[in-house]
Amino acid sequence: MVERKHKKAMKGMSVKSGDKRSTKSGAGMTRAGIKKYRRDNPGSKLKSAVTGKVKAGSKDAKRRKSYCARSAGQMKKFPKAARNPNSRLRQARRRWKCR
Repeated sequence: MVERKHKKAMKGMSVKSGDKRSTKSGAGMTRAGIKKYRRDNPGSKLKSAVTGKVKAGSKDAKRRKSYCARSAGQMKKFPKAARNPNSRLRQARRRWKCR
């Protein structure tokens, strides 16, 4: 069985250590968490969430659209999280301003 790289890369990251946001503050990773992830994974292109206003067709608008499409698939795969308004998935989608 092959171990997933993502699971290993995220090991040691938690809300308590300041690497992730709590669900109350919108889920996702903090600026410090992103720095830590990049340090642990050289060559990573991980970026922070697109939370502000963006011009239609801009790179940020495309990133948002892509994230929202991917997370919509997660909503289908994990219906329990999709129903819970306080789940990390729903909070992150709200932070990204997904409709």
